[in-house]
Amino acid sequence: MLIVGAGPCGLYGAYYAGFRGLTVAVVDSLPEAGGQITALYPEKMIFDIAGFPSVRGKDLVDNLVAQAAPFDPIYLLGEQAVAYEQLPDAALIRCASGRTVRAKAVVVTGGIGTFNPRPLPGAADWVDRGLAYIVPTYGPYADKDVVVVGGGDSAVDWALGLEPVARSVTVVHRRDDFRAHGHSVKLLRSSTVTLVTPAQVVGMDGAQHVESVSVRDVKTKAVTVLPAQAVVAALGFTADITPLEAWGLNVQDRHIVVDTSMATNLPRVFAAGDITEYPGKVRLISVGFGEAATAVNNAATVIDPAAEVFPGHSTDQVAGSVA
Repeated sequence: MLIVGAGPCGLYGAYYAGFRGLTVAVVDSLPEAGGQITALYPEKMIFDIAGFPSVRGKDLVDNLVAQAAPFDPIYLLGEQAVAYEQLPDAALIRCASGRTVRAKAVVVTGGIGTFNPRPLPGAADWVDRGLAYIVPTYGPYADKDVVVVGGGDSAVDWALGLEPVARSVTVVHRRDDFRAHGHSVKLLRSSTVTLVTPAQVVGMDGAQHVESVSVRDVKTKAVTVLPAQAVVAALGFTADITPLEAWGLNVQDRHIVVDTSMATNLPRVFAAGDITEYPGKVRLISVGFGEAATAVNNAATVIDPAAEVFPGHSTDQVAGSVA
């Protein structure tokens, strides 16, 4: 089995494929496993994973990798799957590098696809000179004045995560209302984080590194200069699944349409997680885990028609012994 996407759903799918006795490879365009969690919010606490009151993003990824490890999945990281070919008894997946993978079944767990941060207008020259678009760890922000730009979940989460580490944290958002989850916004408003709204960043200044940020009030047009040795622009991301569309998958509004078995319109290709679409779809990691198990178990019957969809309970079996 080939799993396309090494995010949480893909990693759980790798475990489940191994549990079913399948040889599994995992391909991902990112250089590390973990998908969006590893790339965007490894320090963020996640609260909707069953059995965990809260779990740090990077710890969740480490645990998922460890869960799959006994089955020795093959990780093909830094590889983008760009083409699909139907063979008589398999699917052939071609990567952008020229590598090909022949698999009896494929499960696509590509999240939102290839993603890139939306740039902060006029700030290209400040990248790696104090401006960042993701916060993989909070340590480098210790004892700094940090300005976070944005009003979504990432902006609010990073601001709250930086609060106990940085000298000061200021959130600049162009609207008074925030798009982040209500509970997170409530925590933000009761924190020591300074909120500057409605306002926009209109400039940065400094010698070799950013030292200050100019902020303009949207209503009054007055400009205020804030001290800042670090700026985090959390303006969202653009997603691209055109490489997967090129396979011939049925894609609607940037999501792959699946049925109740998580099967796509292509033979031997299934999908799970945020990238899928069906009536009543809920995009949560916890939901994606169940979809990954459903996809793998139904794919197992395509690989071996004599196999059963339901593999039995893990507590009743020796791991890896299920056919």
